[in-house]
Amino acid sequence: MNKARQMKIARIYMRVSTQSQGLDRQESLIISAQDAGYYVAGVYREKESGARADRPELLRMISDLQPGETVVAEKIDRISRLPLAEAEKLVASIREKDARLSVPGVVDLSELTAEAKGVAKVVLEAMQDMLLRIALQIARDDYEDRRERQRQGVEIAKAAGRYTGRPKNTETHDRILLLRNAGASISETARLSKCSQSQVKRVWAIAKAEGRVKPNTSGSS
Repeated sequence: MNKARQMKIARIYMRVSTQSQGLDRQESLIISAQDAGYYVAGVYREKESGARADRPELLRMISDLQPGETVVAEKIDRISRLPLAEAEKLVASIREKDARLSVPGVVDLSELTAEAKGVAKVVLEAMQDMLLRIALQIARDDYEDRRERQRQGVEIAKAAGRYTGRPKNTETHDRILLLRNAGASISETARLSKCSQSQVKRVWAIAKAEGRVKPNTSGSS
């Protein structure tokens, strides 16, 4: 076997849920992977909810994966907070590239499985799948628990008359108005502002009602 095939290659995926959160802590994954003997072929950073399957950087990483490579992440919930069936489909797309996961809390039996035969191989593969399913389900349960606590907190605040709603992201709103007033379409504004088209439409409608729209501004989508 030549040296190229012996080389351990990693692609590092980092994720936080909101624009206000930082990825600084996860940057240490690069050094840790290199210290473990990996060549880091790519680093993928994004600020998206783990409950979404259509994360651009995640999909780009999966597309870039080559056989024998390893996906490195801080925790399994960085990879997925999806419902179990969708999470397993996501992991399957990584495995289909003949790549493996290296995530704390998920025991990797791939090397043992590769060397095993017969019943032992079947048992090890079943154990690996079971451990991964448990980790993915825990990540989803944690996500749902957090959402429930947030919902309860909002209900308590409403009952006490203290709830004022989610604070506006004024930076994003200002960018939307700037782009739309400059003639950018709704779709282009959403892309450049890193938000949904529905948010662009909502902010733009409010701006119109408040008279903050320049005359003759295009209403194209």
